[in-house]
Amino acid sequence: MAAPRVAVVGAGLIGLSTALRIAEVIPSCCSITLLSEQFSPNTTSDVAAGMLIPHTYPGTPIHVQKQWFKETFTYLFAISNSAEASEAGIHLVSGWQVFKNPLEAEVPFWSDVVLGFRLMSAAELQKFPQHGHGLAFTTLKCECPPYLLWMEKRLKANGVQIHTRKVADLWELHSEYDIVVNCAGIGARQLVGDQQLFPIRGQVLKVHAPWVKNFIRDGDGLTYIYPGTHSVTLGGTREKESWCLSPDPGTTKDIFDRCCSLEPSLQRAQDIRVKVGLRPSRSCVRLQREVLSQGGARLLVVHNYGHGAGGFSVHRGTAKEAAHLVEECIAALEGFSSKAKL
Repeated sequence: MAAPRVAVVGAGLIGLSTALRIAEVIPSCCSITLLSEQFSPNTTSDVAAGMLIPHTYPGTPIHVQKQWFKETFTYLFAISNSAEASEAGIHLVSGWQVFKNPLEAEVPFWSDVVLGFRLMSAAELQKFPQHGHGLAFTTLKCECPPYLLWMEKRLKANGVQIHTRKVADLWELHSEYDIVVNCAGIGARQLVGDQQLFPIRGQVLKVHAPWVKNFIRDGDGLTYIYPGTHSVTLGGTREKESWCLSPDPGTTKDIFDRCCSLEPSLQRAQDIRVKVGLRPSRSCVRLQREVLSQGGARLLVVHNYGHGAGGFSVHRGTAKEAAHLVEECIAALEGFSSKAKL
């Protein structure tokens, strides 16, 4: 049997990390091509703050979500401790998640994965007079687009072909590829007709405020301050079913005011830039195999999309699972080839 031809559709965070994981675990027995209409800095992932604080997926078991997060944190932590940390844009950041009301559960499922997790002291809470409760911990932040460009570079080093191409229908790839990995993000709604997938519009501000060193996240996750290497991300919004990519000036003012109430020194922030992205959301990440067939021909598909607001926290974990599904597809192709010879 000839080496299987694998196409990964989508060059955002999920597409790049999935292609990279496939290249790492099965480099010698298949050819890998990455296809996308858009690349960094023009992807939804480029808008994201890149903080590793898990989002909860109602349709996915907690132990699975924790495993994805743990694998992602472990992978990025190793990079942050390497000589490539600066190029990859990965660094540790400490801070607080604060709440106005008592916590329903004092210990979230990810508390033993992040570093130094603890309840905030009364002295620390004096910084946030409107909040009476809080969590303190250290986590990781991925800078975008450096992290995406770092992954692109590693893909090329692993022999992955990268092409700019708009894919309108997965079936159009069946004559060129044996396995297609669908990492199309919000594009999967039209690409595969997934009506369970919907956009959650996010508007954020990127500001110059180098004195802000700690992250601050309000309990509901809607208001946040995430310091990065070159800018601080202020957020945000969660507008379900909104497809609008144009910045809204009223929303910009609201975000800025909310963040200044948490960190008054931001009043002096400069160079305010507005970014908008559409988070590809569903009740659970779609991570599964599928066989498409027409007229006796067939195409093996692996889906990995629908990460919503939590992609950075779990991307390596879901990439590992998707790569395993690709291995299963290769085994199925080999079995099919053997039967055909008989």
